[in-house]
Amino acid sequence: MDNEVRPASADKTDHTIDALIQKILNDDKQYDLSKIVSAYEFADRYHAGQKRESGEPYITHPVSVAYILLELGMDTDTICGALLHDVVEDTECTLEDVQKNFGSDVAMLVNGVTKLEKVEIFTKDEQKAENIRKILLAMSEDIRVIIIKLADRLHNMRTLNYCRDAKRRVIAHETMNIYAPIAHRLGIRSIKDELEDLAFYYLDPFAYAEIERQMELRREARGKLIDDIKYKIETRLAAEFDPVPLIEGRVKSNYGIYKKVFRDGKEIDQIYDRYAVRIIVNTVTECYNVLGIIHDMFTPIPNRFKDYISTPKPNMYQSLHTTVIGRQGIPFEVQIRTYEMHRTAEYGIAAHWKYKEGVHGSSKDDNRLAWIRQIIESQQESNDVEEIVRAIKNDLAPEDVFAFTPKGDMITLPMGSTVIDFAYAIHTQVGHRMTGAKADKKMVSFDYQIKTGEIIEIITTNAEGHGPSRSWINLCKTNEAKSKIRSWFKKERREENIFEGRSALEREFRRNMIRVPEEELEDFLSTDMRRHNCDTLDDFFAAIGYGGVQLSKVIQRLKADYNKRYGEKIIAEKEMEDIKPHAKSSSGVIVDGIEDCVVKFAQCCNPLPGDEIVGFITRGHGISVHKCDCVNYQKQKDNPELEARWVSVKWAEVKDNRGYFKTTLDIIAVDRIGLLADVSSALAMVNIYIHESTSRELKNGNAILTITLSIAGMEQLNSIIAKIKKIRNVISVERSGK
Repeated sequence: MDNEVRPASADKTDHTIDALIQKILNDDKQYDLSKIVSAYEFADRYHAGQKRESGEPYITHPVSVAYILLELGMDTDTICGALLHDVVEDTECTLEDVQKNFGSDVAMLVNGVTKLEKVEIFTKDEQKAENIRKILLAMSEDIRVIIIKLADRLHNMRTLNYCRDAKRRVIAHETMNIYAPIAHRLGIRSIKDELEDLAFYYLDPFAYAEIERQMELRREARGKLIDDIKYKIETRLAAEFDPVPLIEGRVKSNYGIYKKVFRDGKEIDQIYDRYAVRIIVNTVTECYNVLGIIHDMFTPIPNRFKDYISTPKPNMYQSLHTTVIGRQGIPFEVQIRTYEMHRTAEYGIAAHWKYKEGVHGSSKDDNRLAWIRQIIESQQESNDVEEIVRAIKNDLAPEDVFAFTPKGDMITLPMGSTVIDFAYAIHTQVGHRMTGAKADKKMVSFDYQIKTGEIIEIITTNAEGHGPSRSWINLCKTNEAKSKIRSWFKKERREENIFEGRSALEREFRRNMIRVPEEELEDFLSTDMRRHNCDTLDDFFAAIGYGGVQLSKVIQRLKADYNKRYGEKIIAEKEMEDIKPHAKSSSGVIVDGIEDCVVKFAQCCNPLPGDEIVGFITRGHGISVHKCDCVNYQKQKDNPELEARWVSVKWAEVKDNRGYFKTTLDIIAVDRIGLLADVSSALAMVNIYIHESTSRELKNGNAILTITLSIAGMEQLNSIIAKIKKIRNVISVERSGK
C-alpha cells in the first residue's frame, strides 16, 4: 500500500529451508528432520515454476508457514502438512500421492486445509460457506488443521500488499471476521493480535496511521513509564521471592486501541489497559501473593480486578488482571500468571498439543473443542456465508460474560447474551419450557442481557405443548439458542411453518412482481428446494416458516430466474396485446365496439376470468357483466325489449394477478365445532381475503357456510375448492348461483 505507516510484521521476510532446518536443530523438541526435508523436496518439485504475486518462487510460502508453526512448537506431521498444504489444491499432485509418501496423518491434514472443488450448483457465497464448513469439520477431528490454516492465513496477510486493492479488502474482512476470532478461541494470542492488526491496516489504513502517530508521540514517555514501574516492582519482589519473578512490559495492540478509541468513543489517555506489566511466577499461590503486594504498592481502581485463574476463559486463558494507579497518576494494568499459564496465553491449544503413539490430544482437549462441533451442527443446513460468519463471530466473541445458576454452575456466554441464551446453554428443554427469568432474584424480561457475576434463575413450566416464541430468535445472541428454537419449530409446528412460509413467499413474489402459475411453482423452485434438501413444496414452505431458508437471500436469484424463464413470453404477449384492435378496460373485460366504457360485475353471479360472459348496457352505470349461465341472463336474454342491450364481451388476456374478483362459495358439511375455523385457516394459508361469511344449520343436521372471497381467477378458485373439500366433514363446495 502507498501509506507510509505499515505493521512491522508486514515487512517480515520470507523464510528459507536453511532457516527452517537451523531452527529445528536449535529447538529442544525432537523432530524427524529427514521427513520434513523430504516433504520440502516433494513440495518444491510440484510447485516448480509457480510464482507468488510478489514474484517470489511459490515454495517460499509453504516454508514460511512451516516456520510459523515451528515457533508454535507443533509436531513433525504438522510441519510436513504445512509444507505440502497447497500441493493438492494448486498442482497435479493427488491426495493419494501425499498419503503414499508421508502417511495418512499428513494426508488428512493436507486434505483438511484443501479447498473444495467448484460445485456446479453452488454460488460463490455458497462455495465459500462450504469451504468454511469443511475447515470447521476437519478441525473438529484434528485441531492441527486449523492451526495450519491460521499460519497459512498469517503469512498471506504478511504479504497481502502484493495483491490488488479489492482482493486485499476481501481477504482482510475474512481474516477479521473468521480467522482472528478462531485464533482467539483457540487462545493463540500471538497470531490473533497479528491477524487483527494486519487486517485493520488494510481495512482502515488512515485510522491505523493515526493510532501509530498518537502512540509514537507517547513512545518515549511510555518507555520511561514502563521501565520505572518494572524497576519499582522488581525491587519490591526481590525482597520477597528467590528467584525474582520475570517482569515484562506490554503495550496494547493497535487494533485493541482502535476498538476502544473509535468504536467506544474514548480518548487514548482514557484506555486503562493501554500500558501493562506482566509478572510471571512459578505457582498459583505466588500469583495471589504478588497480587497482594501490587495492591499494597499502588492504588487499585475499583471494579477493574478480574480473576481468570479461578474462572478461566473458554479459550483456556488464565491470569490475574488488576488495574492500578501509580504516583504519576497514570493507570496501568498488571497481569499475574504462572509460566504454564503464560505458554497457554501465547500459544493457546498449541501449547497443550499432545502427539504420541497415534493419540491426538486428550479427552480434555476434546471438551475444549466441543464448540466447533456445535457451530457445525447449528449451521449444517445453511448455505448463507453471511449467516455462518455471523455465527462464528457471535459464538467466538472475544468478550465473554460469566453468570451462575442458583446451584453455582458457571455458564459462559458471548457479551450481549440474553436470559434466553442462558436457558438454552443449561439444557435444550430448559429453554423450550422457559416462562420467565430472574437475575439476582429480580424478575427480568426475555431480552435482558446478562452481566458477569449475576445469578440467573430460569422459571419453567411442565405444561403440555409449551414451547418457545418465534420472537425469541431475534432476541437471543448465540447461534446455539437460535438453532434450537428453529429446530423446535421445525419439529413441532410443521403446519404453522407451511402456512407462514407460503404466506411469506407470496408476499415477496407480489413485492417483486413474480407471478408463477401454481402448477409450475414446484418446477420454478426446484433448484432452491434441492439446495436446501427439500423434497416437496410443503418442505420448502416449512423451511421458510421456521427460518431454515431466508427469503432475503434467495429472492434475487428467483427474480433473475423468473425473468429468464418468463420474460420473453411476457414481452411477446404484451406486444400482441398492444396491436389488437379492441377497446380495453382496466377491469380485464374487453367490450367490442365500445371504447373506454365503465364495466362492473353483476353481483347476482359474480363472474370470474374463465367463465363464459355476456354484457348488459345499463342506464348510467356502464356495462354489467354476467355469466352466460346466470339465472337473470337466462330469464331475460329472449326479451325483445332488452335484446339490443345485450353485447358481446370477453376476458382480456391479463397476465398479472393485480386484478381480484369477488366470488361466493356455498360449503355444505357435517356440523361440528371448529368447522368455520378450519375453513378460515385453510383460506388464510393460501392468502385469500374473506369479505364476509355466514353459516346456518340445515334441516338434515348439516351446516351450510356461505363465504365471499377475493380471488384472481378460475384457476385459483378451482385450487381453493379442492383445498376446502379436503377439510374433515366437508360434503360439497359450490359457487353460489350455479
